[in-house]
Amino acid sequence: MSPGGCWVLQPLLLLLLALLQCAGRRRAVVTRSVPDVCATCHIHATCHQIEGKSVCICNYGFVGNGRTHCQDKDECQIGAVKICGNHTLCHNTHGSFYCVCLDGYRASNNNKTFIPNDGTNCTDIDECEESGLCGSNARCMNTEGSYNCYCNEGYKLENGERSFHPDGSGVSCKEIGCGSPPEMEHGYIVGNYSSLLGSAVLYECKEGFYSDEGKFSYCTANETWEPATLSCKGVDCGVPPSVLNAHPASVSGTTYRSEVTYNCAHGYFIASGNQTTVCNAKGQWDGTDLVCKEIHCGKPLLIPHTEMIWDNSTTLGSRVYYQCKEGYYFNGDRNFSECTTDQLWENITYICKEEELFSNLSIFNETCVKWQRKTGRLGVQQTYTFHILGQRWDEKTFSEDAIFNITTSEDNPKVCLDLNSSSNYVVNITTISSTDVTVSVTVAVQTKDPPFPDVEFVAVKGSAPSLRLRKAEDRNGPISLYQVIVLPLGLQSTFICESFAAATFFSNTTDVKGYVAAEFRAKDVADNMSIALGDRHYYGKFYNAPLKLGEEYCVFLRIISEWNKVTTQSCAVWAHIKSLSPTLQYMTAVGFGSVAAVCLILFLSFSAARSYLHSTVYSPPAALACEAVHLSATMDVAQTGITSSFLETENVSLL
Repeated sequence: MSPGGCWVLQPLLLLLLALLQCAGRRRAVVTRSVPDVCATCHIHATCHQIEGKSVCICNYGFVGNGRTHCQDKDECQIGAVKICGNHTLCHNTHGSFYCVCLDGYRASNNNKTFIPNDGTNCTDIDECEESGLCGSNARCMNTEGSYNCYCNEGYKLENGERSFHPDGSGVSCKEIGCGSPPEMEHGYIVGNYSSLLGSAVLYECKEGFYSDEGKFSYCTANETWEPATLSCKGVDCGVPPSVLNAHPASVSGTTYRSEVTYNCAHGYFIASGNQTTVCNAKGQWDGTDLVCKEIHCGKPLLIPHTEMIWDNSTTLGSRVYYQCKEGYYFNGDRNFSECTTDQLWENITYICKEEELFSNLSIFNETCVKWQRKTGRLGVQQTYTFHILGQRWDEKTFSEDAIFNITTSEDNPKVCLDLNSSSNYVVNITTISSTDVTVSVTVAVQTKDPPFPDVEFVAVKGSAPSLRLRKAEDRNGPISLYQVIVLPLGLQSTFICESFAAATFFSNTTDVKGYVAAEFRAKDVADNMSIALGDRHYYGKFYNAPLKLGEEYCVFLRIISEWNKVTTQSCAVWAHIKSLSPTLQYMTAVGFGSVAAVCLILFLSFSAARSYLHSTVYSPPAALACEAVHLSATMDVAQTGITSSFLETENVSLL
């Protein structure tokens, strides 16, 4: 029982004793009361029952008899190490005590004070975990209960001490270094370097120099650089190499970057390779791949009505002599042609004229010849031999040699020849008779318009069609280019096929006045090649721009021939595109995006209403509302799919 409880019972006991005294008047025996022990316990003591007896014992932290005195017990007097553990201080309090860790240590429970009965102990604080504690150029080393600062390698304390504490005295680590390394003649330092003690600097020779000696310099203890033994010497490529059928024309030297220029020997020309060789950094000559070949002019030019006197030599300076055949006489500047350095025979004016056997020989309609028969032979059948020789000066592989006969009794014969465009011809006409008279005429057939494009006309509404390009024949001369031209439908009548000056029609970007969407070289075109309008690719120098929605277009195919600085062309309407509409994928994506937006708005609205009204107002689930909207949107998209089923995707590729 606590002391407070004893004080409450004491008045009751006195009352009981008074009653007993009154009752004792009628009795002969009187009983005495026994004092309550618990009522006598000290304020800092507690009453305990031990073997049926009440005993007062001082509370924890106090010592005494429990009744008359209980004084504070100093737990710390046995020593902080014994009661608190290592690295601690003990502090006594009235009736208790607490422990704290020494400087440099922290309690394992991370509190400032602790009682050791919970297993708490003091552990060392690693002060070095604090970044920059020792300052720059120094490192921190933790010790038991403290730490030390040491200068980094290559640094030392100004006061000569080995370690220090950053106590604000201004102690700092001074760099031990050699400063900037020395420069090396014809050399340079490779990469980054440090000037600290023991650091090394790597030298390399500059381009065009070499060395077989040491390339390192080291920072020594006396703060100076140990000199490198590197010595850079210039490379020398030696005597320039010899080149077959060539000789050096100029030599600037044999050291690095020196150049030697070669010329082919007389009678030879540069077939491939470089004329100049250069001394490289490794001491070798670069570019000695010059190839000189002997000049050959090939077969001499044929001159009508002449015979050649020639030894079949085609090298530089070779000559071929001409003389007129019987029945012709010479009219020109000289009778020989010489092989030149251009690998061509000289052009000479050497004309053999007929001795009045033909008259008024002329060309008409570009490929037709006509003449008048000699007087005295009128009305008599005459057979003529035509020998046709064709050449193209800018296409050496082209050659045509044809012979045929015609027989006529007309006084003014006319013959139209089947000649290729973009070609030069010599037409020799010989009478088959006892005299065999021959006359010649030169015919230059100009470039003709290429064949009219063979296209399959396409008329569509709402989408860009896929067009098939058919390759044209080169029957009117070589075809150079194919162009795809896109115009607004309203400008179809204003387009001029042969107009190259109308820049508004030939831009590399889309234009309200039309543009070239693609250009292909003839050699790259395959028959029935697929072309997709608006695929955003470049073909040649032109951009195949996407077509604009709602617009109407006219598509042309143009074929271009270029020869001898003459350009001709043919055009055909390829397709009409009306009311270009959005693609099905685009409209479907827009439809689903709208459905998603409506569902989100309904969901947010339902959530807000539900939190406000709680259970007073009933609303249908947001999912059902969203389902209804989704169903409606799906029906809209389905209808859109029906109306737009004829649309194609905008991005199609060129096959």
